[in-house]
Order: sequence, then C-alpha cells, then structure tokens
Amino acid sequence: MNLHQFRFVREAVRRNLNLTDAAKALHTSQPGVSKAIIELEEELGIDIFARHGKRLKRITEPGQQVVKSIELILREVNNLKRIGEQYSAEDSGTLSIATTHTQARYVLPQKIAQLRTAFPKVNISLHQGAPDQVARMVIDETAEIGIATESLADYGELVTLPCYEWQHMLVLPVDHALVRKERISIEDIALEPLITYHPSFTGRTKIDHAFAVRKLQPRIALEAIDSDVIKTYVSLGMGVGLAAEMAVRDLVDDGGKSGLVARPVGHLFGQNIARVAFKRGAYLRNFVYTFAELISDRLNRKLIARAMDGHVEDYEF
Repeated sequence: MNLHQFRFVREAVRRNLNLTDAAKALHTSQPGVSKAIIELEEELGIDIFARHGKRLKRITEPGQQVVKSIELILREVNNLKRIGEQYSAEDSGTLSIATTHTQARYVLPQKIAQLRTAFPKVNISLHQGAPDQVARMVIDETAEIGIATESLADYGELVTLPCYEWQHMLVLPVDHALVRKERISIEDIALEPLITYHPSFTGRTKIDHAFAVRKLQPRIALEAIDSDVIKTYVSLGMGVGLAAEMAVRDLVDDGGKSGLVARPVGHLFGQNIARVAFKRGAYLRNFVYTFAELISDRLNRKLIARAMDGHVEDYEF
C-alpha cells in the first residue's frame, strides 16, 4: 500500500464516489484511480466500496474504518511536511486563509500586512467563500486557518475559537426620519424596505431570529453578500440597510458627509461572534499562531495549543 492509493480513496469519498471527478481533481486518469483502489482493497482483503458494475455505490462498513485511518495517515503526512518547513525554511512558505468577503475586505487587510512585516518570506493565499465553504476548505486542507461568523462551530473536524464580538448597524440616508429618532425599535425597521445580507452570511440568522421572536415579517428589498453593495443601494433610496459593524466604520467616521449614517442596533439583533478555525489534529507553524494572535488580542499561542489538544471548552465568551 502507498500514499497514492490513500489519496485516491480519500478523493473518491470527497467527490461523492465519482471516480471521474476524483481523477480530475488529482490530475490523473479515471482507470488509474479505479485500479489503485482495487489494488488496495486486494491487499487489505476487504471491499472499501460496494459497487454496481464499475460504479461505486457506497462505502462499506469496513471501508468506513479504512477511510478514517486514511484521513489520520494523510493528516500526519501533512503535519510532517509542515514540521519540516518549520525547521528548515526559516519561517517561509505560504499561509492559506479561508474567509468570507466581509472579513477579507474589512478585518484582515491590516492584519495580513502586519504578518508580512513580521514574516517577509511568507506568502499569503486568500480564499473567499460562504461560511460553509470556509469550513470545508479548512477540513480539506486547502486552507490552514478559517475565519467566519457562521457555521464553523458546526463541524466536528474543526477546532474553533471565538475571536471578537460585533453587532449590526442600521444604515440610513442622512435625511431619513429614523435618523432623528432617539431609540429605534425593531417595529420601526419592519416598516421599511430592508437591504441586508443573504441568509447564510454575516449574522443574517440573528436578524431573522429577532424578527421571528417578535412575530414580525421584514420587508426584504434586496439581499447581498457584499456590505458595499448594501450601502450602495441604501444610497440609491431603495430602503434601509443592516450591515456589519466593521463594514460601516467609514460612515461613522465621516459624520454623514457620504450621505449615509449608521446607527448601532445590537440591542435589537444581539451580538455576533467571529470565530477562527483550524483542522483538528493539524500541526500549526509559527506564523499561523502569530496570525491568529493578530486577529484577536484574546488569542495567544498557549491558548490555541491547548485548544488543539482538546481543551476548547476552556475558552468561550
């Protein structure tokens, strides 16, 4: 048995047992993948996959145990590579980060610049996607670290830690009637056309929950994944916006000169927690720890190492 066979089995599982897709992902031929898997099964004396003709239909019971072992072996192979890089490359290499658009656009630029100053030999590979995609990229080892508000804590394959809290802000034209209201209620917002995030992004679940608790139906005029899009359509008069706190700091700072103002509404929709995620059992290089510390002053190497050793419950807001 060899690592190529293990990678072929893992990729077949990741591609929903489609060997053609697995072969494309691994830049090899479909017959080659099929032959390697059969050879591994023959060596082990078991069927990893149940078949219908030449097509894989499901993972067998012993196959499920094989897949778990393969995941562990390949994870440790990657850890060995990282250990070698850590001690031979003098803190050089590539840091792959998976995150959402809001984090990439408004939170991470300064942190990435600081990391590059501290580790000038480290290149940054930034992958953006929905929170579920961020989680999957960390699990699949496309990225070493993931940052998002939703979804990360739902995956048992990940170790996740809270980074910082943030709230939603109501974005209004400067001449809107709600600007002059001392305390805005959720009923006030429910009467307005609302421009906010797509349901899977940037705390939207908190928004929907708050309306549902009050038995209110928001008038959604537009959904977006980009905070700048929300601000643009508010400025066009399409409605009021709900956007992430970190995305509207420019409006707070300019005092209405842009034609828009932002009002905090955390008392209506609650606090959101951005989280950082690592693959469980992964070896983290020095610059990964440093980057996590830059993201949040609540994180440090010792705390992250303890979490990776299974003590996640020791650190929650």
